[in-house]
Amino acid sequence: MTASKPMDSAAPTVSVIGASGYSGAELTRLLQRHQGVKLQHLYAFSQAGKRADDLYPATGCPMTYLPYEGGTQSDIYFLALPHGEAHSLVPALAAAGKKVIDLSGDFRLKSTQEHEAFYGSKKPAEAVMTYAMPELFKEEIASATTVSNPGCYATSIILALAPLFKGAGGMPKVNSVACTAISGLSGAGRSSKTELSFAEMSENVRAYKVGKHQHTPEIMQALGTSYTDPSFAFTFTPMIGSLVRGIYSTLTLSLDSPAEAQAIRARYAEFYQGAPFVRVRNEMTEVRHVAHTNFCDIHIPDSGRSSSLVVISAIDNLLKGAAGQAVQNMNIMLGLDERTGLL
Repeated sequence: MTASKPMDSAAPTVSVIGASGYSGAELTRLLQRHQGVKLQHLYAFSQAGKRADDLYPATGCPMTYLPYEGGTQSDIYFLALPHGEAHSLVPALAAAGKKVIDLSGDFRLKSTQEHEAFYGSKKPAEAVMTYAMPELFKEEIASATTVSNPGCYATSIILALAPLFKGAGGMPKVNSVACTAISGLSGAGRSSKTELSFAEMSENVRAYKVGKHQHTPEIMQALGTSYTDPSFAFTFTPMIGSLVRGIYSTLTLSLDSPAEAQAIRARYAEFYQGAPFVRVRNEMTEVRHVAHTNFCDIHIPDSGRSSSLVVISAIDNLLKGAAGQAVQNMNIMLGLDERTGLL
């Protein structure tokens, strides 16, 4: 059962559109216990008419999924929809003065060319919202009314690289990055695809979308460069493994000059000093360290002084990679402590 909480009658109201997917279920669980907002409506399409706790008993939420018909009664809307479906909904919500947090890729990329190449769909040139990675763009998020939540792989990889691309200098330049990242099966959504069934994926790991994953241009953009005109060579091999949730990213960096791994680790610790959900660990991180949390754990193995550096990061793809980070962004937009409802 979900613990009861005192609720301020003047608290902002929140609705989730696309609430019956995995990310939507996590949003439901987080928002119904959140001290600063009131969960008002859960909208779904194929699951409309069912109760949330029938579909996801662990949420303990008795609310019934409703079909979304364009209502704007709530103050805040989370969109947890498949890519391509938010474009038609956001303009009306924004025009009605609602705060919007979109979990899809529809509004992440500034370049329409890159969006169309990686997502395979058209989008209006103006369909760009504040890129909402709290550790990098907190001030922009705080002043925004509509934000685009980062992708799961992108979150894991950007946070593992950002201290070498953002902030004060004094660090070697990154010439290239080769990343292999393993995602849990829930990253593909609540799908019935045969290739994602237990029989196909148990005791199995498989690479997919090598060189063409849609998070690639998002990663480059957030680090201040672009896929079409990159400042460093980037190779990304996404993989799916036989775990339910989590992303484990291993990045091998080539630097333009040798550096001590301990000095790099100290830079990371300083960079994330004010980031409550990023932990720079001295010990090797594992998926189980972050599963069911909103943390991103980063470890830099001590390899001495070298021009080659390994950085390892781990997140829960459904929380820090989706719903948890979305609630973290909502907290910032509302002027709340960003940890509210997440610890």
